[in-house]
Amino acid sequence: MWIYEKKLQYPVKIKNPNLKLAQIIISQLGGPDGELAASMRYLHQRYACPYDKITGLLTDIGTEELAHLEIIAAILYQLTRNLSEEEIAESPFATYFVDHTTGLYPVAASGVPFDMKYVGVKGDILTDLNEDLAADAAIPQTQPLSQNRRKPL
Repeated sequence: MWIYEKKLQYPVKIKNPNLKLAQIIISQLGGPDGELAASMRYLHQRYACPYDKITGLLTDIGTEELAHLEIIAAILYQLTRNLSEEEIAESPFATYFVDHTTGLYPVAASGVPFDMKYVGVKGDILTDLNEDLAADAAIPQTQPLSQNRRKPL
């Protein structure tokens, strides 16, 4: 099927933990538009696709999204490892660590666990591909919406 090399294509080497950055990045792991949702979206939509070439493409993209998941997990692990109890208690991750310590659990930045309801699979190729485009175009907000709005002309 495919060959798995036990190394990241782009190695992650983070020296200093950073819980604030980890809180943002965790949505890329288990948020509605994160890598887990993307891989499930493509790998499940492929079954109802009526075109062999597109089915193959959806399989390839879904597999690639799993590789992204591995990179995001490496980033999160390195951002949260070797933390003291005080650092954890003072962080936005305090409630997360109660249940998962430094284990990686797919949640959104809001703390909502990953759910397959994030994944749109309708069995209609045009609907499914539009779902994929919309999810891939989603940009996480790191500023309040009022700061992102353009000024009227």
